[in-house]
Amino acid sequence: MTRDPGTASTDPADGPGPTDDTGPTAAPPKTASAGPAGHTATGGGPTSGDGTAIGDGAVATVPERAVPTAPRRTGLRRIAVVAAVAGPGLVAANAGNDAAGIATYASAGAQYTYGTLFFMVLVTCALVMVQEMAVRLGAHTGKGLGALIREQFSLRLTALAVFCLLLANTGLVVSEFAGIGAAFELLGVPKWAVIPPAAVLLWALVLFGSYHWAERIFLIMSLAFFAYPVAMILGHPDWGAVGHHLVVPHIEPNKDFVLLAVALIGTTVSPYMQFYAAAGVVDRGARPADYRLIRADAVLGAVFACVVSLTIIVATASAIGGSGPLRSAAQAARALEPVAGKQAELLFALGLLGASALAGAVVPLSASYAVGEAVGVERSVSRSFRDAPLFLGLFTAQILLGAAVALTPVDVIQLLIGTQVLQGLISPVILVYLLVLTNRRSLLGDAVNGPRHRVAATVVVVGVAGMSTVLLVQTVLSWFGLA
Repeated sequence: MTRDPGTASTDPADGPGPTDDTGPTAAPPKTASAGPAGHTATGGGPTSGDGTAIGDGAVATVPERAVPTAPRRTGLRRIAVVAAVAGPGLVAANAGNDAAGIATYASAGAQYTYGTLFFMVLVTCALVMVQEMAVRLGAHTGKGLGALIREQFSLRLTALAVFCLLLANTGLVVSEFAGIGAAFELLGVPKWAVIPPAAVLLWALVLFGSYHWAERIFLIMSLAFFAYPVAMILGHPDWGAVGHHLVVPHIEPNKDFVLLAVALIGTTVSPYMQFYAAAGVVDRGARPADYRLIRADAVLGAVFACVVSLTIIVATASAIGGSGPLRSAAQAARALEPVAGKQAELLFALGLLGASALAGAVVPLSASYAVGEAVGVERSVSRSFRDAPLFLGLFTAQILLGAAVALTPVDVIQLLIGTQVLQGLISPVILVYLLVLTNRRSLLGDAVNGPRHRVAATVVVVGVAGMSTVLLVQTVLSWFGLA
């Protein structure tokens, strides 16, 4: 699940996320914060080695007098740096393991047993590469992805990126409220009785500053999904078949398989993750010197998230594999029976509720921050509607729209998977921006993509775009009865 990019402020009431009046990484006015090297900056962004603040709206500061540093203090500083920068990559990569992600992975196990495991290995490699590029941009430029797109591309291309991000995130918000409804329906409570008050509660928690504590509760509840690795082992899967499908490709030339493959891409390499990862690094004041730690966080986070995803597929395949497409949340909960027995539905409902509630507030908030960064307007949950109309207006609109669509009488599982297909269709667009930015030596200098990295990243983008194109072509042909 996700934690929204933090602010430079230490006041929990300010809520998560970067704050700004004019530029993409500046902190609230008249607020001084300590940079990672002990320099003082009013911009909230990282500082260079000579004490100059980096980022839009930042101002130069006077560097501290050079003082010899004892080896022991250097070691302590490295520990402090680890604590400061570790997290954005891990949190961003695990964002896919939310309500829609669980439904998509479980459906893969139910429908194709172990057949999608090799594909998930490829997706893991793609996620590692994409997240690394995102955090590298943040560490070496001191700016988020939205701000860089605004600066490096035309107004029309910036508008396209903003539109794609909003569309993708709105789909995610719908899936999170659908997850909340599905969790309560497992407990015998109709969704119409819980989704509206849940929307109001999440909106109020964020705007009135108490989300900082609620987030911890939701995060603890979502830890119930860590029962999947245990369920995988206790479910006694066919380990020979698991190993075979991890290394041997399995492809079925039909629309259902391609649809699920695109959904797996969308839920694992979700567009907003790249914005979140870059912003998270910037907000923690990381510098180019900290890049190795940042990269390790991004890579380990991506691998960890995908390992959990693989266990969900294997656990579900062992329980209900070959039964066809997933039809209900109760069916998905059966994968946890080896762990919880008759309480499997309760455990699943608890995890689904926590994961959905956490992402139900963080995802629209992340989109609002990213759009505000791209446009260059005020963005802070501590501001009023008069001070930050675009930021708070977008957040409120996404909550309202997501809750309204989730209330419609549609199949919950199909809705959850459908939103991930949307993510998969939009992902190539955002990845193109990311690839172009990381290929620009004028922007990154020596940190630019090397020849091999450039080729590998291009293959990833082309591969994701190719899958999305195949799905679109199959869908159009099906309208005319040709597929």
